[in-house]
Amino acid sequence: MEDSSIQEYKIQSFDMETQTLLKTALKDPGSVDLEKVSNVIVDQSLKNQVFSREAGRISFTIVQAETRQSGGNLFRRNLLNRLQQEFTAREETRRRSVQEWVCYVSFICNIFDYVKVNNMPMVALVHPVYDCLFRLAQPDALKNEEEVDCLVLQLHRIGEQLEALNAQRMSELFFLLRDAILLLDGLSSLGRLLLLEVLEVRASGWTLSDPAKKYYYSEVTD
Repeated sequence: MEDSSIQEYKIQSFDMETQTLLKTALKDPGSVDLEKVSNVIVDQSLKNQVFSREAGRISFTIVQAETRQSGGNLFRRNLLNRLQQEFTAREETRRRSVQEWVCYVSFICNIFDYVKVNNMPMVALVHPVYDCLFRLAQPDALKNEEEVDCLVLQLHRIGEQLEALNAQRMSELFFLLRDAILLLDGLSSLGRLLLLEVLEVRASGWTLSDPAKKYYYSEVTD
């Protein structure tokens, strides 16, 4: 039963040695090199957006297992160190590969969403996550549908949590999005529609009414 639940973590794409490392970390983190584990998770997240969305759940499970086993937080510290390194290099990453940059944003937001300390998001991630979302809200990024899609997806996922922790920055971010909808040349019709939808979601308390869902999603489909 335990092995089948581990298989749900979509780690089959790794080589056998790495699969074994991750499976062991999920069950018995004290018996493996947790710095190596965090590096494997981050490296794969930067290459694969599907895995970057799964990585938060994997990381949360390892954090919980380590806490139960020893009361330690070595894995979480190593993970935060790598996130900080990648955050510092984010502009260079974006210049090199928008896809890798989008994977990084997806990953850090996923970690923020899943990995809690005393049932609260990690405060150390609040400003870096906001900084990433603000970067996605700059004119050059808003002209790229891949970045707009990433921005909107993260706001749907963690916008409410982020606003609870720093409402002023969320308001500043949405001022940028409103200005872009009204003034930005080069914003695609799909990008404009996605931004309008997320503005309505926030205005409605981070939920969307059924008629609004029907409208926006029929427009996207069309």
